[in-house]
Amino acid sequence: MAKKSLRIGLIGYGFMGRAHSNAYAKVGNFFDSEYQLVRQAVCARDEEKARQFASRWGYASVETDWRKLIARDDIDVIDIAVPNNLHAEMAIAAAKAGKMILCEKPLAMNSKEAEKMVAAVEKAKVPNMVWYNYRRCPAVVLAKQLIDEGRLGKIFHYRANFLQDWTISADLPQGGAALWRLDVKAAGSGVTGDLLAHCIDTALWLNGGIKDVNAMTETFIKQRKHQLTGKVEKVGIDDACAFLCHFNNGSLGLFESTRYARGHKALYTFEINGEHASIKWDLHDLHRLQWFDHKDEGKLRGWRSIHVSDGDHPYTGKWWVPGLQLGSEHSFVHQVVEFLQGLESGKPALPNFRDGLATDYVVDAVLKSAKGHRWEKVKQVKG
Repeated sequence: MAKKSLRIGLIGYGFMGRAHSNAYAKVGNFFDSEYQLVRQAVCARDEEKARQFASRWGYASVETDWRKLIARDDIDVIDIAVPNNLHAEMAIAAAKAGKMILCEKPLAMNSKEAEKMVAAVEKAKVPNMVWYNYRRCPAVVLAKQLIDEGRLGKIFHYRANFLQDWTISADLPQGGAALWRLDVKAAGSGVTGDLLAHCIDTALWLNGGIKDVNAMTETFIKQRKHQLTGKVEKVGIDDACAFLCHFNNGSLGLFESTRYARGHKALYTFEINGEHASIKWDLHDLHRLQWFDHKDEGKLRGWRSIHVSDGDHPYTGKWWVPGLQLGSEHSFVHQVVEFLQGLESGKPALPNFRDGLATDYVVDAVLKSAKGHRWEKVKQVKG
């Protein structure tokens, strides 16, 4: 039986553009689907670099105007892999054109933009997804299964952090292609929307909604030269953030993120403590899930390390033989798998734009709390 072609139009050719393109290239080799993914076009302002990217990653054509890409009849899916300030306009236009949409995280600069994006995709009834790929690491999916099976019992605590160290130098400029995350006009916020958004999305998926937050943020270097203007300008993003929260299920949360933790490039961890058991996960050892079960015999009770690579573990039966772990790039492949399975089943693939909005609501509350030095309620996604 002939497969249905799903023609991809990618906007952006940076790190995320490469990660997404690799997923499109690999998914059909390992996972069965009704769909054949076609890398139809890549769009970027620099035509020569876009052509080089298209040649390397197998895209059939190039556009330099994203509006023209969206208007093309030979494009089914728009993949938005550009800075945050461009997400809303592109996604809303794509929805109006009837295109399916995959959008990088965070969904938008703020929840007001995200609400408009949700309204657009739901009015157009187009499939949509946000690239919160850490949900799709096999060990994290196993954690979700254990929680849903009730193995942890009542949850008491959820704690997570995401630590980096790459912006410590005051000589590092802000803005431009590689450093837009340091420019508040392009990013919306700093580590809160960039790094903690990952932690928040995972937490909402594993432990349910967040009721309220109490946060603090800090910008350690107050001014940086802007690459585009050449002028020394005020830094508007947060370099570090920590917040406490109450989850809707009664558990307590503790979150921390910084780009000023010397020695850490991408340390993302979470730990969940329940009445019967606890779990913890570390991105640096992403194929392992740490598990503690109080029901174990006393003299043998302790943390165990589960190597999530066996055939009955999430996704892993489609890859290598047991014992050979997967890496970060595989999480993007699994995200595409979820999107395709959503199309086949007719059920929304997660995380969708509503999930992205839920995370943006938490981010907004965190930033508002830090500014006002008080507890802030988190707006809840309806429906």
